[in-house]
Amino acid sequence: MGRKTTHKFKAEVSQLLEILVHSLYTNKEIFLRELISNASDALEKVRFKAQSDNGEAELAPEIRITTDADAKTLTITDTGIGMTRDELMRNIGTIAHSGTAELARLAEEGKESLDSLIGRFGVGFYSVYMVADEVTVTTRSIEPDAKAIAWTSDGRTDYKLQDLDEDRPHGTEITVSLKEDLAAQFTNEAHLKHVVNKHSNFINFPIFVGEERVNTIQALWREPKFQIKPEQYAEFYKFLTFDSEDPFDTLHTSVDAPVQFNALMFIPNEGGDPFGMGRENRGLDLYVRRVLIEKQNKDLLPEYLAFVKGVVDTEDLPLNISRETLQDNILMRKISSTLVKQVLNHLDKMAKDNADRYAEFWHAHGELFKAGYMDFLNKDKFGHLVRFNSSVSEDDKGLSSFAEYITRAKEGQKEIYYAYGPSREALGLSPHLEVFRKKGIEVLYLYEPIDEFVMDALRDFDGYTLVSAEHADVSKLDQFESLVKEEKPEALSDDQKSTLDKLLARIKSVLGDGVTEVKASSRLSDSPVCLANPDGNVTSSMDKIMRVMSKDSSIPKKVLEINPDHALIRNMLTIFEKDENDPFIDQAANQLFESALLLEGYLTDPHALVGRVQDLLTKSSGWYVASNK
Repeated sequence: MGRKTTHKFKAEVSQLLEILVHSLYTNKEIFLRELISNASDALEKVRFKAQSDNGEAELAPEIRITTDADAKTLTITDTGIGMTRDELMRNIGTIAHSGTAELARLAEEGKESLDSLIGRFGVGFYSVYMVADEVTVTTRSIEPDAKAIAWTSDGRTDYKLQDLDEDRPHGTEITVSLKEDLAAQFTNEAHLKHVVNKHSNFINFPIFVGEERVNTIQALWREPKFQIKPEQYAEFYKFLTFDSEDPFDTLHTSVDAPVQFNALMFIPNEGGDPFGMGRENRGLDLYVRRVLIEKQNKDLLPEYLAFVKGVVDTEDLPLNISRETLQDNILMRKISSTLVKQVLNHLDKMAKDNADRYAEFWHAHGELFKAGYMDFLNKDKFGHLVRFNSSVSEDDKGLSSFAEYITRAKEGQKEIYYAYGPSREALGLSPHLEVFRKKGIEVLYLYEPIDEFVMDALRDFDGYTLVSAEHADVSKLDQFESLVKEEKPEALSDDQKSTLDKLLARIKSVLGDGVTEVKASSRLSDSPVCLANPDGNVTSSMDKIMRVMSKDSSIPKKVLEINPDHALIRNMLTIFEKDENDPFIDQAANQLFESALLLEGYLTDPHALVGRVQDLLTKSSGWYVASNK
């Protein structure tokens, strides 16, 4: 044995060790992640040195973890670059980071978890004292003629250095004498394998626990794409997500600028529950040089791309970085914006190359993707990728893009029309869409409340304005020919027009404050009436959404539009000409209004409407019987 010396820890090291020794509540297993990361760095240095010297490493690169339950020890050995006496004192005897007092303050205040603080302040080795009563580091540098040396400390006030005469291979062996209450846990090989799998599975060198290699899944994202088979991607995806099916799609990318990173991302076949219980089960796993920094990082991709699963590995972040620091890191923002563009470009290519496949993607993930209407930086890309059912689709599963709609638009049409409704059947009967059906003008069908927000946020696409059919400018629609020759009744005479004005005034007085106005409409053909919003800006469906959000259950006041060419209105006109006080006028006005409310989904109490229908049926059946005698 050679010389033996004792060295006092500096004040800030003692302060740090005091925190770690007495840390009761932190995730103690992270000490293993930190020691494995250090061992991996030491192995990388050997590989780099061998490459620089144009030679081969003399020892197989590996990390071995062994235990002795009786002695209550855990030992981690690597065949890395090792340390000289000076390096050992510099690397472990002091802390290079000057912010240890800051760490102590934060730890005492409890504002951050200790495991993130350990990472942030670059003091990974010392985390071993959360589980150790004493630690011995035995190391020999790869440098020629280097002697082996042992460092020993109980993590309190000082450490001892001992020169060793024994001849041993280069590398480092850390023997941890475990605390009594943690010995059973950290000498249990099954538990240690779980910890290695969880935190260090993709370290580039073999990690053995006992005689078994633990990290058997390759860090595929680091491999050249052309060497990877689809079944390897599928195996990795299943390992990552616990999904039993193969992924729907794979996106493997390597980026050098503006920031260097590798990413391997997958799109699953199923969408899950994006707005419910599954909301937190999102994010990409963030690695720095194959070491897991954060599981399911929520900042790399926005929520509307939460269906994407996978990993991102960068060289450019420090290995020890806390979650709080991650959120403010400019490199993270650069990685995020690059990833978003890559995912959107990938989807765009899929949509162009294979519309059927993109339709499959949309039916699985479109509901969540539509939340991207808030991503104003990528508004154009989003506009190209969003899909809706259309009046020209064969059924409610058919999809149309805005670009496809434009190819079918009529000459001179500069609007993309849309309408919201509970179902395709309901929209097929909507009075607001009669003029569109009559003239063969396509309408995009919206079924989800979020669809309205999409239209409201986008406003236009490729020079075409997005317009609700409810607010369509009738003068613009008039320029288009009707598909079928309409059998219009004879035009109203001037006297009849005057009577119509009086009839509309009468209907308004019957309905009172229920409507803001009663006016003649030119947009209707099959329906006698429809309701429209008085401001002409907010659609009925958006108004309904806003009322739900503000818990307003009152019936909104709208404009009642009357179709003067409808047979029922013409009959009412004839009755009104004969007798302005005929009770049928009141009855019909109320009936038409409540029927319109029913169609719009506002009628909460149908009793009066049902009673009136039965009364009218009784009367009309009597007239029918009398006229057929």
